[in-house]
Amino acid sequence: MPSECNVPVKYAYKGANLISFGTSIKLLFTGYLTTIAAGYIMALIQILFTHGMADGQFGLSLNDVVYSYYGDRSGSVLESKLNGSMKFNAPDDDRFKIIQWVRDGASQTVYDADIKPIVEKNCLMCHNAGAGSIPDFAQFENLKKVAESSEGATFQSLTRLSHIHLFGISFIFMFVGLIFSFSTGVPCCYKYPAIVMPYLFLLIDIASWWLTKLNPHFAWLVIIAGFGLGISFAFMWSVSMYQMWILGGVRKQTDRRNAILRD
Repeated sequence: MPSECNVPVKYAYKGANLISFGTSIKLLFTGYLTTIAAGYIMALIQILFTHGMADGQFGLSLNDVVYSYYGDRSGSVLESKLNGSMKFNAPDDDRFKIIQWVRDGASQTVYDADIKPIVEKNCLMCHNAGAGSIPDFAQFENLKKVAESSEGATFQSLTRLSHIHLFGISFIFMFVGLIFSFSTGVPCCYKYPAIVMPYLFLLIDIASWWLTKLNPHFAWLVIIAGFGLGISFAFMWSVSMYQMWILGGVRKQTDRRNAILRD
């Protein structure tokens, strides 16, 4: 008698879809989806520890988005960083001395006498001449520049981040969408929007950075776009994994052969 592995697929599950694919293809898709999901979680954690500390409090809020892109025009870049993402990189006493120096006008005389040793002890391990894109605080002029009023992300940094995200994230969602497109039984009214949504929300997300840089009221758009990206990713990921590893078992259509498709 033929084994279960050789039973042909019937009805809607015959052909190229996530249920009828061979085990080798399912393992390939699953490895990719699992790795991308881990990367997505790490990205959320990274956002939480960078933008999420912009207002000095842990957790992502609307103020965090405003301070990250528009800036806190009432204070300096240096002060916002010392109260935000750099808060735990120096003892409180040292941080308070630097903040007070900034508020008092950031004079070079006080810097040479009191602030320079603090900077050398706590900051130069990262902010040095070989740091690359971050400022070299061994030079007073660079420290003085960030002690001025905070205007958020620069247009130069937004340009760099925009092209990286547009290329990288669209490339990721191309493969996630390709895998999801092999799902079967998903109504078109859900399937088509789910495939298109990541690209739409990615464009909105990038545009909202620039709009928030110009006007803080667009900060809501950043949160909405990020939420939309997450929902579309979670939907396609869940449906793909369910159809590959659960629905096939429910339909008793297992496949242990190293083949792309069944018979």
